[in-house]
Amino acid sequence: MSRIGNKAIQIPQGVTVTVDGNKVTVQGPKGTLEREVNKNIAVTVENNEVKVTRPNDEALNKSLHGLTRTLINNMVHGVLNEYTRELQINGVGYRVQKQGNNLNLTLGYSHPVIFEAPKGITFDVPNPSTIIVKGIDKELVGQTAANIRTKRPPEVYRGKGIKYAEEVIRRKEGKTGKK
Repeated sequence: MSRIGNKAIQIPQGVTVTVDGNKVTVQGPKGTLEREVNKNIAVTVENNEVKVTRPNDEALNKSLHGLTRTLINNMVHGVLNEYTRELQINGVGYRVQKQGNNLNLTLGYSHPVIFEAPKGITFDVPNPSTIIVKGIDKELVGQTAANIRTKRPPEVYRGKGIKYAEEVIRRKEGKTGKK
């Protein structure tokens, strides 16, 4: 029995959820999100709440049940409150600037790295060593932050690179000379 899948999703005021076959659309003050759900999973909207049900207890249906409920809940939360992901840049001379909708990253390469914002994503740069990725789609926000991080992942000897704000880099000891 799926504990997550059986919970009903409460629809907050200002958010509308419509189901058309296997397509779920969520509209809210921040924007609109759409997602196709698996044909085996039934989604219904009644009495200001969304219910997700499965036809039987097959392994695939059981795994999709909780997943579908969580994805729809993330959509409802996203159109009401934006998702954010904060990145920190560490290193001498490493910095970021916002150019229009894009990021200009100086990461120790011979050239600046220009990172273009995907549709639906905005960047905030409160200081030259912090990037805040914002958007209504949780999956897209996380993927964009991961793509930025790949431009210069943190290294374990000096701690230089781009890391998530809550990430802890375990530092390694460098080489020691012979005695």
